[in-house]
Amino acid sequence: MAASILVGATAGLSPLAAESGRSAGPDVTTFALSNGLEVVVIPDRRAPVVTHMVWYKVGSADEAPGDSGIAHFLEHLMFKGTAAHPAGEFSRVVAELGGQENAFTSYDYTAYFQRVAREHLPTVMAFEADRMTGLQLTDDVVNPERDVILEERRSRVDGDPGSQLSEAVSASLYVNHPYGTPIIGWEHEIEALDRHDAIAFYDRFYTPNNAILVVAGDVSADEVRTAAEATYGKVARRADPGPRARPREPEPRAARRVSLADPRVTQQSVSRNYLAPSYETAKNGEAYALDLLAQILGGGTTSRIYRSLVVEKGVAANAGAWYQGDALDDGRFAIYATPRGEVSLREVEKAIDETVAAFAAAGPSEGELARAKTRLVADTIYAQDSQATLARIYGASLATGGTVEEVKEWPARIRAVTADAVRDAARAVLDQRRSVTGELLAAPAPRAAGAAAR
Repeated sequence: MAASILVGATAGLSPLAAESGRSAGPDVTTFALSNGLEVVVIPDRRAPVVTHMVWYKVGSADEAPGDSGIAHFLEHLMFKGTAAHPAGEFSRVVAELGGQENAFTSYDYTAYFQRVAREHLPTVMAFEADRMTGLQLTDDVVNPERDVILEERRSRVDGDPGSQLSEAVSASLYVNHPYGTPIIGWEHEIEALDRHDAIAFYDRFYTPNNAILVVAGDVSADEVRTAAEATYGKVARRADPGPRARPREPEPRAARRVSLADPRVTQQSVSRNYLAPSYETAKNGEAYALDLLAQILGGGTTSRIYRSLVVEKGVAANAGAWYQGDALDDGRFAIYATPRGEVSLREVEKAIDETVAAFAAAGPSEGELARAKTRLVADTIYAQDSQATLARIYGASLATGGTVEEVKEWPARIRAVTADAVRDAARAVLDQRRSVTGELLAAPAPRAAGAAAR
C-alpha cells in the first residue's frame, strides 16, 4: 500500500481538472444511516466493477497545534490491522480478489478506496467498517511507522529543492491558517508523535458521523443501502468532532518573496501564489470566474501566459497557471514559468506582470471566454468516463462543504459567467499584495574541503 499526500487538490487530479469534473453526470442517490454516515451512490453500468471510497472530514488543517503530520500518520496506521483482521489481511484479500486499493491525505480530508468486482463490494465494506472502530495501536505498531514517515519526508522534501521551496511559499502565503503547515508535518513534530496522539485523533475523527461513503459503479442504491446497513450500520458513533473551526487568514497587505538556491537545481523557475477564495468561501460566483481565469490565463499552449512568454517574447520554456478552489477555506491561484536559456528570472517575472496587467485592464475576449467554457465543460464529459474519478469528485466536493446539486450544476454555472466577472476576479485576486513569489535558483556546488583557491 502506497499512501499519498494531496496538496489542495482532488485525489490524483490537478486543481483545474478537479473543478472541471463537477458535471451534471449520472442520477446520484444520497441517504444517511442512523449513525450519521452519509452515503452517495453513483451508478455506472458500463462494467461489472465498483469503486468504494470512505472520506473522513478531517485533514492536516484540523490537527492541533504542535501535532502536525498526525492526519497523514494515522492514514498509514489504518493499514496496520484490527482485532478481527491482522495487519496485511485487508490488502491481501483485495489483491486476491483482483482489486486495487490506496489512500490519501489532504488539508481537508482523508480518504480510503478500493476498486473491485461488483460482487465483492460487501467484502470491502466489511473490512473498511471494521477498521473504522477496531484499529489496534500499540508502541510496537506505531513507533516503526513513525520512522517510515520520517524517511518519507526526508526523501520527498529534504531531497527535493522544489518541495522545500513549495513548503516555504505555503508557510509565507498562510501566515495564520494551518494550510501553511505541510500535510506530512514538520520533522521535529513528527518525531514527537506517539500512540497516544494517534489514538486520540482516531477516536475523535474516525466515527461514522464524520464520514462519507461514496460507491460508484455497477450497483443500485438499494444494494448499497442493504450492504451499508449490514456493515457500517453496526458501527456506533463514538465521538462528536465538533465544528471545523480554524483561524482565518488576515487580509494580505504586503507582497512577499521566497528564494531557494541549491546545487541540485537543474532548471530554475519562478512562481507567484495569490491567496484566493475557494468554492466554499467565494461570493457571487467568483470561484467559477477564477476557474475560467486559470484556463484563459494559463491553461495550455493557447493561453495568454504561454503565448506571451513562450511564443511571442521567447523568455520562457514553459508557463501556465492554476486555481485551487476545492478547499474548505481560502485557496490559492498560481502562475508559474521556467526561463529559456540564459534569460533571468526577473525578466520572466516582468513578462508575467505585464501579461497580468494587460488582462486585468481589458479582461478576456469573447473568443477566449467561449473557448475556455467549451474546454472546461468538455472536461466534465471526459471525467464521466472514469467511475473512480466521479467518486473522487463527489467525495472531495462533499468533504469540503459542497453538495451533490452544486456538482451537477457546475457546467451551467460555468456557462453563465460573463467576461466582466472574469476581469473583476483577476483584478480582485491577482494583486501582488496578496501574493508570495517563489524563486528556485541554481547554486554552485560546494567546493570540496581542502580545494585550492584560485
